[in-house]
Amino acid sequence: MSGGIHYWLRENKGTVLAFVAFVAMFALYAANHPAGLNANVATTAANKGTILAIVAMAQTLVVLTSGIDLSAGMVMVLANCLASHIVVGSLPSALLGALGVLAVGALCGAVNALIVIFGRLQPIVTTIATGSIFYGVALALRPVPGGDVNAALADALTGQIAGVIPSSLLLLLGLVVVVWWPFRRSVVGRAVYAVGSSEMAAYMSGVPIRRAKFVAYTLSGLLASVAGLFVTFVTYSGEASAANGGTYTLYSIAAVVLGGVSLFGGSGSAIGAIFGALMFRTIGDLLFVFNVEPLWQPLFQGVVLTAAVCLGSLRLLRIRNRLELYG
Repeated sequence: MSGGIHYWLRENKGTVLAFVAFVAMFALYAANHPAGLNANVATTAANKGTILAIVAMAQTLVVLTSGIDLSAGMVMVLANCLASHIVVGSLPSALLGALGVLAVGALCGAVNALIVIFGRLQPIVTTIATGSIFYGVALALRPVPGGDVNAALADALTGQIAGVIPSSLLLLLGLVVVVWWPFRRSVVGRAVYAVGSSEMAAYMSGVPIRRAKFVAYTLSGLLASVAGLFVTFVTYSGEASAANGGTYTLYSIAAVVLGGVSLFGGSGSAIGAIFGALMFRTIGDLLFVFNVEPLWQPLFQGVVLTAAVCLGSLRLLRIRNRLELYG
């Protein structure tokens, strides 16, 4: 029994550390917030954190294959602009529009996958190019901010359950249960970890490398579009903001690192990335609560991120054989 717990802690060390750090930071934030911890404060924090957490989940799927998706934020922006056009009208019509947005997001991810797999281009180069295309489409849809969204659907997902629990947290839990856990336990999910650990070894072992990459990138695009939908529900509008797209892309990479996911691929969990995202958002909230000058806030966030990256790199310096990372 103790051996099983030891193995589980070793395998999920990054997730556990991210969870503990987030709980400690949020407790400090709640204790020092002028209004204290109430349902409205928790809901506001949860809604902000959920957007980044979903994009971080999307980023994790690609990072596990030993790639980085620099188009994730732009897929989110595209989904936001598209949703402000078609997730409107009656509830059935809005739900159909939401499915259309998700389909477009999955298509964006599939395009990335096909270029990486058959074009044999580096994921960073590929997603920089496709991200520009996705942003161009978003800008064509929304040259200026505007649009609308079904109010009942938006309020249901950004409000509170029983006046206490933020609905956005249930959305996150639903994504973990419906998307991450089935993926992680599937043959394709295990293949993604194998590809990220060593693509050559995975190929020699008969692992379906192309299928693994295709599923990972497609699901990444799907999750990024969920984040874009949620942005629309929060703002009731669409905006083709390159700044937002770039910021969420970079912050998602930060959340992945803080959540214990290895940028070398093959190690980590989307659950850890979620807590990394919530922790990263809480850092910003703490700086606000303690009245740190806005011009200094990026500096402190950068210091925290740099420290996290350095701590993750220390493990590589200690090992003699890279295979020990996956033992």
